[in-house]
Amino acid sequence: MDAAGPEPIRPQVDRFRDPGELAEILGDWTSGPGPLYGKLARALRLAVLDGAIDPGERLPSERALARALVVSRATVVTAYDELRGLGIVDSRRGSGTRVLRQPAASRPGADGRVPGGRATSIFQRLIDGPAEVISLRHAMEGAVPELGEELAGLLAEDLPALMEDTGYHPSGLPALRAAVAARFTAAGLRTGPEQVLITTGVSQALALAAQMYLRPRSVVVVESPGWPGCFDVFRAAGARLVGVPLDEDGIRVDALARAFAEHRPDLLYVMPTVHNPTGTLMSRARRGRIAEIAAEHRVPVLEDNAYGSGGPDTPPPIAAHAPPGAEILSADSLAKSVWGGLRTGWVRAPAGTIERLARHKALADLGSPILDQALAARLLPRLPEIAAARGAVLRQRLAHLTALLNERLPEWRFDPPAGGSALWIELPGRDARAFAQVALRHGVEVVPGTTMDPTGAHDGHLRLPYTFPADVLTEVTARLAAAWEELTGRHS
Repeated sequence: MDAAGPEPIRPQVDRFRDPGELAEILGDWTSGPGPLYGKLARALRLAVLDGAIDPGERLPSERALARALVVSRATVVTAYDELRGLGIVDSRRGSGTRVLRQPAASRPGADGRVPGGRATSIFQRLIDGPAEVISLRHAMEGAVPELGEELAGLLAEDLPALMEDTGYHPSGLPALRAAVAARFTAAGLRTGPEQVLITTGVSQALALAAQMYLRPRSVVVVESPGWPGCFDVFRAAGARLVGVPLDEDGIRVDALARAFAEHRPDLLYVMPTVHNPTGTLMSRARRGRIAEIAAEHRVPVLEDNAYGSGGPDTPPPIAAHAPPGAEILSADSLAKSVWGGLRTGWVRAPAGTIERLARHKALADLGSPILDQALAARLLPRLPEIAAARGAVLRQRLAHLTALLNERLPEWRFDPPAGGSALWIELPGRDARAFAQVALRHGVEVVPGTTMDPTGAHDGHLRLPYTFPADVLTEVTARLAAAWEELTGRHS
């Protein structure tokens, strides 16, 4: 390496990095002290060093990145100047600004990022922990009080017998498998314990299904929009996603049938109870049609019900409508209803499918933690009362947030959700990615619709959780209103 510094290498694909995608990678880059250009240069440098931006890749033009970040072009120009001074990038007339190879850069694929993934910044927030901003990337709450009560009961009553057990149950603790089977049966889907596999949350159920059904270049049909953290599980397996739009009853069956006929998918993934992010509750009739169409095309179905309460008004799972020979996997967990820290979930399917999944589960971890499963078994009979109490609190918070939005941001449009924990909001005439950048500077981190629908159909939407206490929702709305005023040039 000579005194002039390292030479840029030729990238495999000669293209500019999409400025909106780069904005997502940078996350809450505006946090911390110092001028904006310095914070932007620091965030870009870290993205290069940890492998999020490849050596040889061309960064967006100053004008394009400034537009995506909603900052002045001078901010980006000065940030690029700093990077050039540090030997991070090199600019040449006619070829733009390229990233140079860095000695500490990660090998491609070695940093846990999913190529083409959309949930990187969402997962990174969990890894980084709390920031100076109020993060709305996750709709999470603390544990319900019943968890502490049942934990005390477990220690006093169940622990001696559990300690005599070997502790290895790859398919799940028998008592929990029986309790889950009883829950499905009560919901209208007759189930035996042999049809249940206990997993470490629904996320593992998705990962195991991906291992079993998908290979590089497989096709998965998904709802559009949807939750990117789930989609990235399939992308990590090398699958291509095909999005199908929704209406008020759930995923559209006409578009679903066309997608099946055209793409011959290996898997269908849906969230019937309740859909994230739209809050749609799929109707009973729609569930039946999906089961029929999937059976006709011989496409396995993975239904994710982790966001639903399973209350008395909830229709039976899609699997309850399965015709003979259909392969439908029904996943659920206690993360939303009880506590995200209780990483206990399950998947229900035909016994032969569960046996195959169990072999993948055994290879992954030999079985989920037994004490967690024993606690879950004690909590399952109490889920109706837990869901009722938590639902009442969420309805109060939703009413509070709705009133605030109607007062402070009357232009924003949204439909009342059937359940779940977030509003799906349409920003009239604005790109939600641009608004997300302005909101960061006002201390709020939001998830724009682009992250949830790479087709571009929902670029003007954002997801707004209402799981926070009233005082936090009040502060969030005030900050969002200030950000909206800045973006639109409106003054109160």
